[in-house]
Amino acid sequence: MKRALIIFSITLGLASSSAGQLALETCQEKARLNFPMLRQLELIQRSAAYNITNAGRGYLPQASIFGRITYQSEVTRIPFDVPNFPIEPLSQDQYQLIAEVNQVIWDGGIIRSQKKLAEANAEIEAQQIEVELHQLRERVNQVFFGILLLEENLKQLGILENELKTQQERISAYIQNGIANATDLEIIKVEMLNTFQRKTELSETRLAFRQMLSVLTGEEIHEEISLEKPSLELAFVEFPINRPEIRFFDAKQGTSAAKNEMISARNLPKLGLFLQGGYGKPGLNMLENEFSPFYIGGVRLSWNIGGFYTQRNEKQLIKIQDEGIDLQKESFLFSINLEIKRQQGEINKLRELLKTDHEIISLRSNIKKASEAKVENGILSVSDLVREINAENLAMQNRAFHEIQLIMAIHQLKWITNN
Repeated sequence: MKRALIIFSITLGLASSSAGQLALETCQEKARLNFPMLRQLELIQRSAAYNITNAGRGYLPQASIFGRITYQSEVTRIPFDVPNFPIEPLSQDQYQLIAEVNQVIWDGGIIRSQKKLAEANAEIEAQQIEVELHQLRERVNQVFFGILLLEENLKQLGILENELKTQQERISAYIQNGIANATDLEIIKVEMLNTFQRKTELSETRLAFRQMLSVLTGEEIHEEISLEKPSLELAFVEFPINRPEIRFFDAKQGTSAAKNEMISARNLPKLGLFLQGGYGKPGLNMLENEFSPFYIGGVRLSWNIGGFYTQRNEKQLIKIQDEGIDLQKESFLFSINLEIKRQQGEINKLRELLKTDHEIISLRSNIKKASEAKVENGILSVSDLVREINAENLAMQNRAFHEIQLIMAIHQLKWITNN
């Protein structure tokens, strides 16, 4: 089901790209699928499956073969003679080749705990990858919003450029009417050249950012593809903390139960069946000094009670490790909550700035219009008019900058809480 949802989201993203717009969420998903470490998740799953399978094979019959050749200084002898029945003494060189098969009936739960431990370790590795993927999401956000900010600046510079062209035509008319002179026109031209330089610089920076986004997503982000500006509707949503680091801490603690079970299982009795078959000299009949086959079968019980000496301390060590993980988790949540409060304050600040931005732009527009009338009447210099034009454009840039900052702050809050 999860794989189907990912494929569906990618399909929607590709459709959006072909339509000429690319959403932030699409970039995040493409970057995730393009990140090399994502393929590590599949390797972790495969490794865990092999470890669990290998542990389960402990229930299969275990066969072994061993042999020995010995020479001993003494052999068993009958301390008396039997008339008319000579007994040949055993050879001092003896030979044995034995095959043994063991079948576990009860291992105390060791194999079961090995499987649980393999699953828990795989979960730790998987959550570590998720933490790295979460960091990748922040890098995508930074590049994406960097491009939006650069494009908004270029848009405002375009407006300024058009305004300066209008003023250039107006000043040219003033020169013909004797209201302005050639120097006034040169002031406008200098400002137009400055605007052109800023546009060139921002355009090159935007190209570099688009190349960075292309590398992150694994897809060429052409100039024809516009980035969709996210909505501001999420500003007042309370996001629960859903960071992968929390699941990473939980996964580390998830190994404790398996470790405790392993310790207990190691100290329980073991029961199994065994069968030995062999060929040797002598066989089971020690009085027969010839090569002969033999076999032995039965039930084997073993119990190593030495582990009880350290069992309590081993479990206490695991408990201490869990307490250390709890402290790490608590410290992490403390830092996250502080960051959430700071980010919420940043969002509120930017909203207030946006409210005043609109008023500032309106006032600056009125001041510019009044300055134009003064220049036309010959009571204000063109330099003063250019200053007012730049001031109006700067106010418009500030509004665009604060809007992108607000959207970015909202998505930064989403990133902090992982929502």
